Order: sequence, then structure tokens, then C-alpha cells
Amino acid sequence: MKDTDIKRLLYTHLLCIFSIILSVFIPSLFLENFSILETHLTWLYICSGFVTAVNLVLYLAVKPNTSSKRSSLTHKVTRFLKCCIYFLLSCFSFHVIFVLYGAPLIELALETFLFAVILSTFTTVPCLCLLGPNLKAWLRVFSRNGVTSIWENSLQMTTISSFVGAWLGALPIPLDWERPWQMAVERKCSICRSLRVPCMGLGTVIRVT
Repeated sequence: MKDTDIKRLLYTHLLCIFSIILSVFIPSLFLENFSILETHLTWLYICSGFVTAVNLVLYLAVKPNTSSKRSSLTHKVTRFLKCCIYFLLSCFSFHVIFVLYGAPLIELALETFLFAVILSTFTTVPCLCLLGPNLKAWLRVFSRNGVTSIWENSLQMTTISSFVGAWLGALPIPLDWERPWQMAVERKCSICRSLRVPCMGLGTVIRVT
């Protein structure tokens, strides 16, 4: 049984990766001048949609959390609405966190929110598909020694890895700080000002003109 779960889990992750690759190439067949760099906002929409759809289909097909109890249509609709609300709350929560870490409050607000959406897609959506809108199950999985299956173990690792990857993704930013397309910091913290280096998190971010 464990080997079967490992194979299913491997196929699930491979298909999720494949969906990201498809979100890069398929839109170019239908949208003119589509590019990840030039039309990055459109790509974020598409990538989030692809990954969410694949997660829903895969978890419904694999059904790692099958339950012996049959739920009514009302229960399923209520559960679906709760999942949508949880996803929206996750997006807004991440957006607030990004602003607190230095993202502009008004300028580039759409870009910041879409980044929150894509991060929620890789973290909150799998949790909702596997655990549902059950906060107790979420706390159990992400607490110490609270994992009871290989699916929950994978969910724990992928979620934490997504957060770490989003944080580490900001490290290369100062390497191209003088580029015209790069971001500049208007206010620096006292440490960065004394060292004469770009501020990594504190301060208001504006585009270089």
C-alpha cells in the first residue's frame, strides 16, 4: 500500500510540474505577444489556474483521504464554499505579509496580490484538496510529529519548501540592482544605509526611472 501511495504521489507531483510547463507554452498558441517576462501578470493568472485545476483533478482522482461516510449535496456545496473562502483569506493574508516585508502598499499592488495568489496556489490549494477546510487537521499536519500518512508528509514538505523558495527568490534581486528594469529602495533601514547596500526588506519600493 505504501509503494502504491509513493507512486501516486510521484505522478501527482510530476503532473503538477508538467502543468507549470504547459502554462508557459500553451498560452503562446492562443495569445499574441505572450511572454513570461513581458506579460508576467497574464502568466501568473494562467499558471495559478493550471496548477489549481490539476490539483483538483488529481486529488479527486487519487482520493488519498477517502471517507466511508457519504456526504450530502448540501455538505459538499458548503465545503466547497468554505474552501473558496479559505483560499481568498490566504491570498489576502499573504498580500498583507508581503506589504509588511517591504512591498509597496499602492504601487504595484496588483503584482503583489498576484504573487500572493500564486503562493496560495502552491500552499493552500493542496491543503484544501487533501485536508479540506479543517483547521484542526491543518494544525495537526504542520505541528511536530503530527503527520499520519505519506500524503500529509509530502504536503508538509511542499508547503514549507514553497515558503522557503519564495523567501530565497528575493536574494538575487540586489545582483542586478543597477539595471533599469530592477527595483530600487526609496527608504533604507539604518543598517543598510550604513553599509551602503540595497535594503532587502524594509522600505518603500519604487521603479527606477
